[in-house]
Amino acid sequence: MSVNYGSRRLVSGAHYGLRDWLAQRVSAVLMALFTALVLLQLIFSKGPIGYDRWAGIFASQWMKALTFSIIIALVFHVWVGMREIWMDYIKPVGLRLTLQVFTIVWLLSCAGWAIQVLWRQ
Repeated sequence: MSVNYGSRRLVSGAHYGLRDWLAQRVSAVLMALFTALVLLQLIFSKGPIGYDRWAGIFASQWMKALTFSIIIALVFHVWVGMREIWMDYIKPVGLRLTLQVFTIVWLLSCAGWAIQVLWRQ
């Protein structure tokens, strides 16, 4: 009988647990704080809420940088959740891989579009 002290068993997919759970909670808190910040800016602004008001909120560079980081947090948040759904409920590996690739392409497309809108004139 051989004793193998100090070796680690590698498990595919199972090591995401705590890190992803924590990442989703942290990203959710960041998105909630960002939403509260935008709502407070809207509540304390004067005049009608239209395109000019929205453009004014996101005109400063610090707000664009903050919004960019929230977009990245949102994409990661959604990816972790969708990956877990695909891993838990889709058993055929080929279909699961296809759905995961589609999800990645969709999320990157949405993030690219959101960033383009953010930094457009």
